[in-house]
Amino acid sequence: MQQTRLDTARIRAARRVIDPVFLDTPLYRCEALEPGLGCAVSIKLETANPVRSFKARGTEVVASLLAGHGSRAVVCASAGNLGQALAWSGRGRGLDVTVVASRFAPAAKLDRIRALDARLELVDGDFDMARERAADLARHDGIRLVEDSLDIETCEGAATIGLELVDTVPSFDAVLIALGGGALATGVGHVIKARAPDVEVICVQPLGAPAMTHSWRQRRVVTTDSTSTIADGVAGRRPIPAVLDDLLLVADDAVLVQEASIIDGMRMLLDHAGLVVEPSAALGIAAILEDRDRFAGRHVVTIVCGSNVDLDAYHRWVGAGPGPSTAGGAADAGSCAFIRVSSSSTSWPAVRASS
Repeated sequence: MQQTRLDTARIRAARRVIDPVFLDTPLYRCEALEPGLGCAVSIKLETANPVRSFKARGTEVVASLLAGHGSRAVVCASAGNLGQALAWSGRGRGLDVTVVASRFAPAAKLDRIRALDARLELVDGDFDMARERAADLARHDGIRLVEDSLDIETCEGAATIGLELVDTVPSFDAVLIALGGGALATGVGHVIKARAPDVEVICVQPLGAPAMTHSWRQRRVVTTDSTSTIADGVAGRRPIPAVLDDLLLVADDAVLVQEASIIDGMRMLLDHAGLVVEPSAALGIAAILEDRDRFAGRHVVTIVCGSNVDLDAYHRWVGAGPGPSTAGGAADAGSCAFIRVSSSSTSWPAVRASS
């Protein structure tokens, strides 16, 4: 297989610098989900940690390198989860962390970044505009820019999840991975293809934020002008070329799912697994719901990647009528409230909801 930017030896070394609280996360067969999905489902739970997402696996590696080389100031752009993780990892190592985020990001994520003693700067736009501002700050102030998915440490930190999968699950047929910037997908995918090449690596993105999936399908960077999804954690518009190159080597498929299916997936994880998750974490379940025949009779692992969700929004989504567990079908798309953000947003974007 052609080589990605990732290195398996470095991935193993990453485990030695990541705080153990983020390692060896729960992995279990969730039989209660299986009647509604028609396949065996194992959950890799990346929410039972201090930042409630997988992101700290990468920021622990980044922060350990920075602390060891005397660089004390760092800036990143974040949809919310990376900022929390970098703030947590930086605080423990004496780093001065600045996070740039969209002011439209979930308030719960922004509040947690502040609580972790990071400086938070908000922009009147989406995540990609936050990326531009973070890069400007890094150049102007001469500080280290951490760019999720481009910085190999973020990918190799996430790849430690792949090591835990192949070392723990006796056998599985496919792994479903939320696809945003690509750190999780390329990291886990690299390990799976190196250690268990027959396992199908399937990346999942919302239909309303399809840039990386379109790029993977066309084998070139495809950008979009806006995003329109409740899954804020994966709502990027501009894929990074080097990350796409890695993804092309490790992903077997990239699929798009509807908002209603994401909500149904969140509801199923609550009803049958007792898990409150953010929309990005339900993408794997959504993919099964939309293509049951593809997964029928197979053993599928889905990575539940985050649970930093605004509870008011969560109650609106998950409480909006019967889901597949009670009605046997997807929720009406009209019940899905979602945020549409364009590159030129300067005010609270329109929220479309059921009448």
